[in-house]
Amino acid sequence: MSYLPPTEYVAKMVDAGESKIFMSTRDTVIRAFMAGAILSLAAAFAVTINVHTGQPLAGAILFPVGFCLLYLMGFDLLTGVLMLSPLALIDRRPGVTWGGVLRNWGLVFLGNFAGALTVALMMAVIFTYGFTQAPDAVGQKIGVIGEGRTVGYAAHGAAGMLTLFIRGVLCNWMVATGVVGAMMSTSVSGKVIAMWMPIMLFFYMGFEHSVVNMFLFPSGLLLGGHFSVMDYLIWNEIPTVLGNLVGGLTFVGLTLYTTHVRTGAKRAPRMNLRPGAVPAE
Repeated sequence: MSYLPPTEYVAKMVDAGESKIFMSTRDTVIRAFMAGAILSLAAAFAVTINVHTGQPLAGAILFPVGFCLLYLMGFDLLTGVLMLSPLALIDRRPGVTWGGVLRNWGLVFLGNFAGALTVALMMAVIFTYGFTQAPDAVGQKIGVIGEGRTVGYAAHGAAGMLTLFIRGVLCNWMVATGVVGAMMSTSVSGKVIAMWMPIMLFFYMGFEHSVVNMFLFPSGLLLGGHFSVMDYLIWNEIPTVLGNLVGGLTFVGLTLYTTHVRTGAKRAPRMNLRPGAVPAE
């Protein structure tokens, strides 16, 4: 599968972070818009499969098609840049500043949200025949998801917020692993296999992905879900973004960078001597 060793693909991670920070505003927003839109279509696809088959595993197995497509096309998700952009700062690349990192995060967030909202509006039209009837079975399911993952967390108070945050951490631990997976191989098949596995895991486990939620929750509001915009922001999107940042940067970006770029001092070779033997002069 044309596998690259860790020292090579981790260097590519740092290079990718640097290139994203210096990318033009136009290109950043367009790429983020398309990433948010494609991932949203994949989420709608997965929910449709779950409703029609009654098998959540089937939806999880097929959901990664959207993630693989958007990364093969060079588009950007917030979950990916939360991990990649800071690596260029940590590596002290010339001209990279916290301002550049935050600019990249902000533009990708806006682009992802715009793409996800566009698809949410389109799918709401489909689910309701142009808002002329009640949502179909898939639309109703999306509304229930929005309720359970906002007011459902709120009902548990601080414990609910902690659960939401940890789900965000675990989500981007897996999603960032998928982003790295795209850099592990020089072949399309190798990239797809490496991306597919962790994305399938996060989706089936119900972890919280900030960009998927940009589609699910506006869709839920459009389709009659019983929660508010503030419920969505406070009891999902904001804690999810923070969890995604911690999960991707801490458990993937920094661990790989620390041990494959800024490695620890190597141990001196140990001489294998017989007991009582004296080293030769």
